[in-house]
Amino acid sequence: MSRPGDKPSAPSPRESGLLKRDINRLGFAALTLNSVIGAGIFGLPAVAAARAGDFSPWMFVICAVLTLTIVLSFARASSLVRETGGVIVYASHAFGPFVGFQTGWLSYLSRVTAMAANANLLVTYLSWFWQPLDGQPWRSLALTAIIGSLTWLNVVGVRNSITAVYAFTVMKLLPLSLLVLFGLGKVDPGTLFGTAWPQAGEIGGTALVLLYAFVGFEGTVVNAGEGRNPRRDLPRALIQTTLVIAVAYFLIQWVSIATLPDLAESRTALADVATVLFGAVGAAVLTLGAVFSIGGNLMTSVFSAPRMTWVLALDGLLPAWFGAVHERHRTPHLSIGFYGAISLALALTGTFVWLAVMSTLVRLMAYMVTIAALPRLGRITDAPERAIHLPGGMLIPILALLLCLWLVVQAPLSAWLTLVGFAVAGTVIYWGMRRSKA
Repeated sequence: MSRPGDKPSAPSPRESGLLKRDINRLGFAALTLNSVIGAGIFGLPAVAAARAGDFSPWMFVICAVLTLTIVLSFARASSLVRETGGVIVYASHAFGPFVGFQTGWLSYLSRVTAMAANANLLVTYLSWFWQPLDGQPWRSLALTAIIGSLTWLNVVGVRNSITAVYAFTVMKLLPLSLLVLFGLGKVDPGTLFGTAWPQAGEIGGTALVLLYAFVGFEGTVVNAGEGRNPRRDLPRALIQTTLVIAVAYFLIQWVSIATLPDLAESRTALADVATVLFGAVGAAVLTLGAVFSIGGNLMTSVFSAPRMTWVLALDGLLPAWFGAVHERHRTPHLSIGFYGAISLALALTGTFVWLAVMSTLVRLMAYMVTIAALPRLGRITDAPERAIHLPGGMLIPILALLLCLWLVVQAPLSAWLTLVGFAVAGTVIYWGMRRSKA
């Protein structure tokens, strides 16, 4: 582990070729898109319409601009570091191993929680096609099959995983693209450009809700050590994909308010919009799109999160068992298997529910750590000329930091208490591993 401020003199184990470098810019873009677009966009149009009415498409633009300040900060960080680990590496280089461990430990817990919750949500959507999946034993069997197959796909190689991510991307975007394509014939530009701005307080409250449709991109930087040219490809993939997602959300919302006058009252927003556009088959098409959307989100979670325990094991902060690499497939197979097993256990028992309250807070804290690490990361890079340089220097990251601070103060007390509890547990693990290593 490098000390804060030191330049790494040689490649660390995270970038020395233990894992295959098979991900190009398109792969990073697909990972980002699947990490961000999950189930949220299938219900958020109704929430946006209820809060902002005809102005709601512009709310997605406002949220995209706010999110882009954070994305640009991550783009800068990813252009400075080419190692596997993402926020763990940024925090460790800038603030030392303890902060790096805590950032990784808490981020990993939040990802396991999200994995278990989204797996259950996926089965719920699948039960629309076959009702027995909504009860036992079929629900448990479906969860086991889904998480088990995604885990196996990730063990047998990066190329297989990326191919699956590409497939999920196409199947996710196809129904949404059809909805926009056919729905644009119903839109009235006058309602878009002639609408009045909501009050400032309403804009802030609505943005707070809709911003979570844009998060998740931070998972992509974890896999930098498996990129062919991560310093070049990762920053561009993050920025370009965020812009594409923003345009897609804007168009989806515009079509939705034009197609469904009572959108604000809809419980299944996009399915209802599709029913108007395509008839009875519309709901089935959009529900299937939701299935693939959540499936792609789960696939990217299994692809990135196990690399966190792998990196922490290489740093001697978790048992060496987590740091094993499959001799043939060159994947961290034991870390992947552990992630799949613990996610399945939480999904089957439902114990993820009480953990979910801290997941958003942890994500925001990781954003803040990354932004705060940027000045020191700029001093340790061995190729500063290749780095992304943001206009205004630290102006954009400071704006991003202020945004994150505004969001974290909105977190409920239960989230803070859960976060503190697991941080204490992480401290015990950290010092236990340090003493054992010594």
